[in-house]
Amino acid sequence: MNNYPPILKPAELAESRLIDAILDGSFPFDSMLPPERELATQLGVTRPTLREALQRMARDGWIEIHQGKSTRVCNPWQEGNLAVLEHLANHSEHYYPQFVEHLLTVRILLAPAFFQAAVQNNRDSVMELFTTIPDPETDARSFAAFDWNVLKKMSILSGNPVFTLILNGFSKMYLILAEKYFEQAEARIHSWGFYRDIQQAAKVADDKRIYEICQKVMQESIRYWKSSGK
Repeated sequence: MNNYPPILKPAELAESRLIDAILDGSFPFDSMLPPERELATQLGVTRPTLREALQRMARDGWIEIHQGKSTRVCNPWQEGNLAVLEHLANHSEHYYPQFVEHLLTVRILLAPAFFQAAVQNNRDSVMELFTTIPDPETDARSFAAFDWNVLKKMSILSGNPVFTLILNGFSKMYLILAEKYFEQAEARIHSWGFYRDIQQAAKVADDKRIYEICQKVMQESIRYWKSSGK
């Protein structure tokens, strides 16, 4: 199995280039895109290909299309949806300094609630999920994959599908950032202890303790991220 990046289709490539141009300020927020013919020439694509890219971008909140009028560049931070995060995973050079901390703050608000609900509703399944906790010596990519699997499964076990739908919007970005985070041995040890603590609290069905453990560890993860210098 190779690790080569996927080959983008023409519309995907055009979309990626336009998003890059929006994020680097070439097409500022609330400005108007050039006429379709001109923009297609700039991007080196056909007009039907450009239209496909623009429709995808409008769906996700990057641009606003009005028939017979110029296409407006939106502010994706204010007008976009969760699909914006998926695109940002491929444009990490445009993160602003507090971006990852904001993501981690959102996790603090969500994770304790669905961890607690998972234990309340499906304690046996939670116990099974934590039967194979990775050793702290595990490589960063594998540790990140396990961590994501825990979050995803716990959101499902909570019984509230909205938690899972929100998490799915973070999936690609989460795995990229988590791998960087778990390059620190201290971060892997920290999360290993977290998994063990959750396992022990689940054994005695202490859902209040589950909430407290999860909230504390999620808060501490911001400190570990800052110390990593990523």
